[in-house]
Amino acid sequence: MEQKPVVARCECCGLTEECTEAYVERVRGRYSGRWICGLCAEAVKEEMVRIGSCEEALDRHMNFCRNFRNLCPPKKPTEDLIAAVKQLLMRSLDSPRSKKPGLLRTQSCEPAMQSGRLL
Repeated sequence: MEQKPVVARCECCGLTEECTEAYVERVRGRYSGRWICGLCAEAVKEEMVRIGSCEEALDRHMNFCRNFRNLCPPKKPTEDLIAAVKQLLMRSLDSPRSKKPGLLRTQSCEPAMQSGRLL
């Protein structure tokens, strides 16, 4: 039996998503009865790593979103959201993934250059 999609509004940022009722209930089960979007869920997870409490992390993120909305309402919210996600993706692609060095030389090219022979 296929479930009818519902529109859910994030209680942090106000973003709306179309999803199934089962998904909405799973998210509410994780976040004390509140429905939050995927972007806010990632922010709450990051905050949980720092402070350890899901409820406190969620409260902090909700306060952050509320304060941000009160400071400067965007003129183009959809475009601003897309630009912010793009910036996050670009930042994550630019950050080093490991401590492995790049290309390594196996030997110096100076002796070949000094003797006049080039590879």
